[in-house]
Amino acid sequence: MKKTKSGKALKRRKRIVRFIKHFVLAPILVCALLFGVVAAMTAPFISDIFSIGNMFLQNDESSFSKSYENIFTPSINSGDTVNAEDVEYPSIDKQFGKLEIKSCGIEAKLFFGDSSIALRNGVGVYAGSFIPGYGKTILVTGHNNTYFNGLKKIKAGDSVKIRTSYGNYEYKIINTKIAKATDKTTYDLNADRENLIMYTCYPFDELGLTDQRFFVYGEKVSGPVITGVYE
Repeated sequence: MKKTKSGKALKRRKRIVRFIKHFVLAPILVCALLFGVVAAMTAPFISDIFSIGNMFLQNDESSFSKSYENIFTPSINSGDTVNAEDVEYPSIDKQFGKLEIKSCGIEAKLFFGDSSIALRNGVGVYAGSFIPGYGKTILVTGHNNTYFNGLKKIKAGDSVKIRTSYGNYEYKIINTKIAKATDKTTYDLNADRENLIMYTCYPFDELGLTDQRFFVYGEKVSGPVITGVYE
């Protein structure tokens, strides 16, 4: 009798173990594997969503007021020139002006450099280009879903105003273009005339980085020329 009861108990335990393996552990293992695959596939998208979310949540000035220095003060210069000695050339992440496009509802702080600090708080001049007044290319970038979202409304003839501490500038839009992000022919940093190029990710309202850019080209209308640069 003892052997019979012991055998039945052993068989019962085996059935229980098989049940646990097939109906408890196996589903858990499958779910874990599926979760890992899904997590790996969606990680870039989740990262983009969180980064964009942070951009919107932290877009107010109070969140980043201690992250950058503002050297911009309204200019009283009404002349055609300004001496280079009177111009404080900004360093990276410093706000040195404001950019405004009334026709597009754009009004943004203008920074030197295009770091995350600059683009969270406004738009930035690529450090390899120039600031207004030097007679060269000014390459400005901003996020397509925040400060430069309004560029989707821009058209030829629109006016762009840039205010700095040493003078106020105006540029007239002459053209727009959609191109690959890797297309280096979309700008010329060695141009011998002052021109404004603004760009952002395309399509507009897309979350995260895209492989296309929307370029806006403008020519200088007014603003003081910086003299004494090479003296």
